[in-house]
Amino acid sequence: MTTALITGATAGIGAAFARRLAADGHNLVLAARSTERLREQATELHDRHGIEAEVLTADLSEDDGIASVEARLTNRRQPVDLLINNAGFGNKGRYLDVSMADELKMLKVHCEAVLRLTSAAAAGMKERGRGGVVNVASVAAFVPRGTYGASKAWVVQFTQGAAKDLAGSGVRLMALCPGFVRTEFHERAGMGTGNIPGWMWLDADKLVDSALADLARGKSVSIPDARYKALMGLVKVAPRGLLGGVTSKTGRKYGPQ
Repeated sequence: MTTALITGATAGIGAAFARRLAADGHNLVLAARSTERLREQATELHDRHGIEAEVLTADLSEDDGIASVEARLTNRRQPVDLLINNAGFGNKGRYLDVSMADELKMLKVHCEAVLRLTSAAAAGMKERGRGGVVNVASVAAFVPRGTYGASKAWVVQFTQGAAKDLAGSGVRLMALCPGFVRTEFHERAGMGTGNIPGWMWLDADKLVDSALADLARGKSVSIPDARYKALMGLVKVAPRGLLGGVTSKTGRKYGPQ
């Protein structure tokens, strides 16, 4: 049986990955900040699917939290075959309305943690000649959307570059770029969702199915829905000046900063 480690495992996309991978027979290492929620999740997945689910309490906005996950990823006696870098959050407010401390915390979780954990996992995977890393980004990576969009753009660019460098090694890296997903994300950031059109919402479980299929195909970037693929196609041909104005207005209405 293979082992997958998931950050931000207790809710949303992370929890959907945990459900799918457990159903497929993978053992899990579940990482998040809440020990109680992790234990409840681990017990449920073990009882339902008969897999082993390890709990790892870690706050990835802190050096100690990142280091604890790095240590688990580099444990040669209990190798991790698949890493899902899913932990992340949004800040409510426009640029300069959000505190510098919160901006830096976002970069810590979205960029530094992703770099360090991907590197910790990929080194061992390369030695073994197999493995995979999914770094959860966002379609916000492709439009001008403040620190959130910039951090997710970094995730995409980093993942694509690392995937090219590891081509032929047996290690697959993929940036997952979903749109709006029905999770706790917006509630935690204090953002209302009543004004988001129904057609823009994605189901987390279907998103994960599509993402894992794209990983198996060897894709380095996954936009797991035809609607968002079409939207991102339009983004590529839109003038940057116009795009910046539209996405700024849309972002203030719908999304994180």
